[in-house]
Amino acid sequence: METCHAPLSCLPEAASAGAPSTTGLDGVSSLLTQLDAGYFRISLSLCGQALLWRTLCATGGGGGGGGEVERLSPRALGALAPAASVILWSLALLSLLALTALYAARCLLRFAAVRAEFRHRVAVNYLFAPWASWLLLLQAAPSSLLRPDAAPRRALWCAFAAPVLALDVTVYGQWFTEGRTALSVAANPTGHITVVTNLVAARAAAELGWREGAVAVFAVAVAHYAVLFVTLYQRLLGTDALPATLRPVFFLFFAAPSMASLAWGAISSSFDTACKMLFFLSLFLFASLVSRPALFRRAMRRFSVAWWAFPFPVTVLAAAAAEYARAVDGGRAAVALVLVLSALSVAVTVGVMVCTAIRTTDLLADDGGGGGDQVVSAPPAVVPLETRTASGSPVFSCV
Repeated sequence: METCHAPLSCLPEAASAGAPSTTGLDGVSSLLTQLDAGYFRISLSLCGQALLWRTLCATGGGGGGGGEVERLSPRALGALAPAASVILWSLALLSLLALTALYAARCLLRFAAVRAEFRHRVAVNYLFAPWASWLLLLQAAPSSLLRPDAAPRRALWCAFAAPVLALDVTVYGQWFTEGRTALSVAANPTGHITVVTNLVAARAAAELGWREGAVAVFAVAVAHYAVLFVTLYQRLLGTDALPATLRPVFFLFFAAPSMASLAWGAISSSFDTACKMLFFLSLFLFASLVSRPALFRRAMRRFSVAWWAFPFPVTVLAAAAAEYARAVDGGRAAVALVLVLSALSVAVTVGVMVCTAIRTTDLLADDGGGGGDQVVSAPPAVVPLETRTASGSPVFSCV
């Protein structure tokens, strides 16, 4: 993955956005220039929180796991989870509506930048994030607002899943047809977002009763994850293989198996052995990452949107732990794990939200140049690609 510190003038709209702005119109123009699809990680994390608390409501509402949860945490989940679920769902909806409106304006007014995102091997993965957010929000919707078997819910799933399938065909098709080195060049940890999005779509389809469609989407996601995991395992052998500011995306490694356990649980209508195996794999990958805090030290020096890669994987892991606790009839160890992971998920999400509120200027800062590890989540708008001339010398140019 290349980094570049060339000026932003390589994009048509960047030249006008680079000058100091004093008017509100120029401020909006600059915002649309910088607001790439990577910012949908914010809504993805908040929608994941809504799904977690919806899962905790279901776990505490009945079955073997619920009683044990209530014994270990008296009235905590019984009274807090339903209210927190509705509040978080509303907050996630507002954030997603705001980001969607801003990105829609970007598509209209900054189409060249959006097209550049689609052509870039890192940024294209974040184009899946808004649809994953909407599908998560659909699953976490309160029953009083949208019944699970309601026709509008099925229509919404089709509307949100259609772009995902279109992106699947386009992105995966390029890997199949562009030569044997296409995947090794394009593979990077952000590719797990595409896997997670397909798994979210599979789980939503299973909850609607479309089991065959859910299995089909799940098969595509699992096949992609297996290839991507092996490819990245062979390439990312050292801590310097990925720029320091982008290292939070390593957490996506355990987000995929966590979401896969939830998706297969919905498809099979039980948290069976396959789900437990995926859950234990995600726990192992999570432990492998948190045992190496030095890996993320340089990424934490300056706040950026990359920090929003932390909450969602932990949240999905906590949701999978809740389903596991219910499947094993609420054993004390399993429920204790649910409480620890849920508390960690809330703490991380709240911490990043506070940092976002305090350091908004850093969130939207121009990272086109500067330090040696500057990498932006959507490189087309900021980071040019490296190409080489016939003599072998590097030349930086925008996609």
